[in-house]
Amino acid sequence: GFAVPRSLALALEQAAPRQVITMGCGEQCPNVPGAGFEDWQVTDPAGQSLDVMRAVRDEIEKRVLALLDRI
Repeated sequence: GFAVPRSLALALEQAAPRQVITMGCGEQCPNVPGAGFEDWQVTDPAGQSLDVMRAVRDEIEKRVLALLDRI
C-alpha cells in the first residue's frame, strides 16, 4: 500500500524526532526544537515524466541510506 501524508504537527505529537528532513520548503521549513534539520533540494517530480520521477525517487533513496549511515 501507499503511505498517506500526515501533518507534521500530528507526527510531532506522537514522537520526538532526532532529525527532520524536508524537501524544498525554503523559509517555510518547520522548526522542531531539539532535532537536527536538513532541507534537501530535489527536483519536483510533479507533472514530469516517469523517468524523472524514478530519478527523484532514486536520489531520495540514496540520501536516506546515507542519512541512516550517519545516525
